Amino acid sequence: MEESEGATQKETVVEICVKTPAVDRMNEATGDVSSQTTIPGSGSKPPEEKEARFKRLKLFDKVMQKSLEKFIDHASFNRFASTFRPLYKKNPQKMESIHKQFIEELQRAIREDISRLIEEGSLEFKLNELDQLENAAKKNADPAWRPSGVPEQDFCSFLMPYYQKQEKYMRQELNKIQAENAALSQKAQAGRESLAQTEYRISTTVDEWKASVTEFERLASSLHPADVFDV
Repeated sequence: MEESEGATQKETVVEICVKTPAVDRMNEATGDVSSQTTIPGSGSKPPEEKEARFKRLKLFDKVMQKSLEKFIDHASFNRFASTFRPLYKKNPQKMESIHKQFIEELQRAIREDISRLIEEGSLEFKLNELDQLENAAKKNADPAWRPSGVPEQDFCSFLMPYYQKQEKYMRQELNKIQAENAALSQKAQAGRESLAQTEYRISTTVDEWKASVTEFERLASSLHPADVFDV
């Protein structure tokens, strides 16, 4: 039974990541042309970076294998037989065969889940991002943030940058709206002035027309047509 368990552990996490990286699998499945583009953290790397990447995957594989071994230990044959004791008493050899198949199927299902998590979570890409963050932290001389021990202060220090960012955004929007309102006010004022000038021109034209009519009536009355054409 132990030999069969060891045989089923041939394909490790390292082999999964090295043979078919998560990003390549996703691009092959979707047929996306963007798979030919370079992805940050992928592509050709110096030998030391490749070695560090392999060590990270090796460490991750070791952790997964240890966790799997501990999990499988909880499903030992003794516990399995004690759970199904009536069947074990009838046919111990058959029960042992069933337990062997159960362990193999359980290990296969767990490894498939781990492989799927590696693909969906882009483990290799995330590990490269972690390296970038570590390198950036080494270059930063300022001390890293640490909890002060006072939850209120820590909570405020976490939320204050967010609120300051929101306040800055709101001020920008307010200035934008105020500028738009000022432009609309200027247009409205220009419209009022144009309307006042139009009203003045109309009033002046009406006054001139009234004066012309009055002058015409005065001239017409001065002719006295009854005297001129009297026979």
